[in-house]
Amino acid sequence: MARARGANAIMAAAFETTYGTPPSTGYRKLPFVSSNLGEEQGLIASDLLGYGREALPPSRDVINNDGDVVVPIDLRNFGNWLKLFMGQPVTTAITDGQQHVFSSGATNLPSMTVEVGLPEVPSYGKNFGVRGNTMRVQMQRSGLLTATLGLIAQGENKLATSGAGTPAEAEIERFSPFQGAVTRAGVALASVTAADFTYSNGLEKVETIRGDGRIEDADPGMVMMSGSITTRFRDTTLLDQATAGDPVALTFGWVTDAGRSLVFEVPAVYLPRAKTPVTGPNGVQATFNWQAAKDSVSGKTVIATLRNNVTTY
Repeated sequence: MARARGANAIMAAAFETTYGTPPSTGYRKLPFVSSNLGEEQGLIASDLLGYGREALPPSRDVINNDGDVVVPIDLRNFGNWLKLFMGQPVTTAITDGQQHVFSSGATNLPSMTVEVGLPEVPSYGKNFGVRGNTMRVQMQRSGLLTATLGLIAQGENKLATSGAGTPAEAEIERFSPFQGAVTRAGVALASVTAADFTYSNGLEKVETIRGDGRIEDADPGMVMMSGSITTRFRDTTLLDQATAGDPVALTFGWVTDAGRSLVFEVPAVYLPRAKTPVTGPNGVQATFNWQAAKDSVSGKTVIATLRNNVTTY
């Protein structure tokens, strides 16, 4: 029996028709950087007295299955994760392919079955009832562009063979950090050195008392979108906006060409007043830790537009 290695690990996922019921078909192979999905069940130390100082056997606690999955932000595969977090997109044909528009605030969100396979052992962990809770993205000048996804699953089945069959596979074409841009009211913000944002569905576990120790579901709560922007201090544009207290429209995105792009539009961003500390002889920077709210026109907190050649998600 060979030892498992991460280089050969395989992630396959499919959307569920019924929450917590793994589908038999429709799996896609998805690229990933790391994953710590999987069931865990803790132990509770005995509280009984009268049997001496030696420890009595512990009791088993409830089963939890939640963790982070780090994935590349790419042209084709990332749309599956956007669907998990925001729901079915509105897809239209454009000159150079397809445009998929994902919007926050959907009443009902889909669930997934995500299988993480270690073929050398072999061992396949089929995580079912997976819902998307948080999505964290960091923008920078160089490096590799990834998203850290906080997921909550109902449970996991350990299998000796894959239950995903032969999953469909899309070509990987990653966006590069240097293709990124942050815009304010449609105009690129000057001197942005770093930015990040976190999208959250505010999932709440439905911790029903049941025989298998698993949750019943995870219900979506309030949509939250927040982040930070760090800029070299060269003008008072953002400071003036923060002082005024009015919301501003920001976008965070990566564009290869007219038919290949991913843009997160946040139409109502509220900026705090920020310090401009002088810490040495080099450039002065200001960091704005912003929060977003529902836009009065679109009725949405965030809209993600993905352009590629994928027909549907």
